[in-house]
Amino acid sequence: MSDRGRIRSTAEEDRAFESAVLQHVLFLHPAAVALEDLARELGTDAGSFAEQDALERAVRDLCGAGLLHRNGPLLLPSRAALRFDELLGD
Repeated sequence: MSDRGRIRSTAEEDRAFESAVLQHVLFLHPAAVALEDLARELGTDAGSFAEQDALERAVRDLCGAGLLHRNGPLLLPSRAALRFDELLGD
């Protein structure tokens, strides 16, 4: 069965969005990225509460898991995230 017609659960969508956020922050490292810039670069609609909420949840959960550091509006990957990315290779 193809994944195209499959409906993803909210948890699956959250995991996919967290992955996209972390990958983007890792790609931009060593530069810090502002949350507003991240939203724009990921194509989230600034007028959409659902999309902004998904981004905020992803950042909150990644910070809680120790994979992102947040300093005001700026985001940076943690040392653990950088090391994991290093281990996975390009």
